[in-house]
Amino acid sequence: MPRVQLPAVTPRRKAWNKGRLIGQKRPLLPKQVWAIRARLELAGYLRDLALFNVAIDSRLRGCDLVKLAVTDLVKEGRVRERVSVIQSKTKKPVQFELTENTRDAVIAWTRSPEMIGCRFIFPSRFHARPHISTRQYGRLVRDWVTSIGLEPSGYGTHSLRRTKAAEIYRKTGNLRAVHLLLGHTKVDSTVRYLGVEPEVALTIAEGIDI
Repeated sequence: MPRVQLPAVTPRRKAWNKGRLIGQKRPLLPKQVWAIRARLELAGYLRDLALFNVAIDSRLRGCDLVKLAVTDLVKEGRVRERVSVIQSKTKKPVQFELTENTRDAVIAWTRSPEMIGCRFIFPSRFHARPHISTRQYGRLVRDWVTSIGLEPSGYGTHSLRRTKAAEIYRKTGNLRAVHLLLGHTKVDSTVRYLGVEPEVALTIAEGIDI
């Protein structure tokens, strides 16, 4: 009896996102920001506290945040109130302010023994790398949100980038201002990035009387 040649069957690979929460990561709420900040302060994690605070204030992408040099933030022993950096993605400058809490955290970190002779504000503990990687930054974010009881799959490095921008938009409704602060090239990108909830939009509209 002749053998029947069956068609080859290619095994289906498991989808990379199966069982994972994907899509835009949520911004942190103000109370969540303060909860993480308090935990880092109590634990005495100077680097993590400085990194967390700078991430919130700067609204920088992770690739730009980890590459910040000491001289970007500190001049003549004092932390700058306003900073300007060139973004890796757009090659355009973006400005951001550093609040008093952040300036205090940065100066405490830069004066620590671990920072002696370091060029980058967030140096890597591995000799082959001059600064922490975006992957390491992502792991730290996961640890921070987990520490206050949040589901880590819903948050990421972009959560910190979006946090202050979302709060500014919620309070002012000024899309153009948020567009400039995030350093987007197109306003459409800002609209998608904010992921404005209908309830937030209605609240803003209720406050406008014409």
